[in-house]
Amino acid sequence: MSLSIEQIVALFEERGDNQYGAEPVNQLEHALQCAAHAERAQVPPSLVTAALLHDLGHLLHSLGDDPAAQGVDDVHQFIALPFLRNLFPESVLSPIRLHVDAKRYLCAVEPGYWEALSPASKRSLELQGGIYSPAEAQSFMDQPFAQDSVMLRRWDDAAKLPGLKTPSLSHFAEVMQESQLTLETIG
Repeated sequence: MSLSIEQIVALFEERGDNQYGAEPVNQLEHALQCAAHAERAQVPPSLVTAALLHDLGHLLHSLGDDPAAQGVDDVHQFIALPFLRNLFPESVLSPIRLHVDAKRYLCAVEPGYWEALSPASKRSLELQGGIYSPAEAQSFMDQPFAQDSVMLRRWDDAAKLPGLKTPSLSHFAEVMQESQLTLETIG
C-alpha cells in the first residue's frame, strides 16, 4: 500500500506527538528539525524529504514509543519503504534505508562519534548490529547514496532539541511535492 503526501501529513498529525524513543522531543519535532537542518544545508528537495521521512517507520509500527528499551530493533528504516516506493525516487528512499547503517559507519570511522551519541542512540546501535568493521565501513561507502545518508545521519543526531523553531509540516509537504516520483524522473 502506498501513502500519498496527504496521508503522510495526516500520519504526522495523528501520531507525531508520540515520544521519539528516550529523546527529549516527539516524532514530529524530530522530523521537522531534521528536515530544517537539511534545508539549511541547501541540499536538493529529495534529501530534505528523506530527512523529514527517515523515521516514518516509527509511526507505522505498533511496537510502542521506545522498542529499543525493550531490546527490540524495530527496523524502522525498512518499514516505511513499501509505503513510499511509488511516491518518491531512490534519492529519497535510499538515504532513509541507509541512515541506520550511516550511524554504524560513522562510529567506525570518526573518532568521538560514538561517545557523542545519546544513550538511546547507543542502545539502538547495539540492536542494529553495532559498529562496522573497517571492511563493512568501506562496503557501506561504496553504495549509491551513502554520502547522502551520512549527511542525513548528522542531521538526525542534531534533531533532538526541545523547543527548536522549525518551518511547519505544511512547508515540508510542499518540499515533498517537489520530490515526488514523476514520469521525468522515471524515464
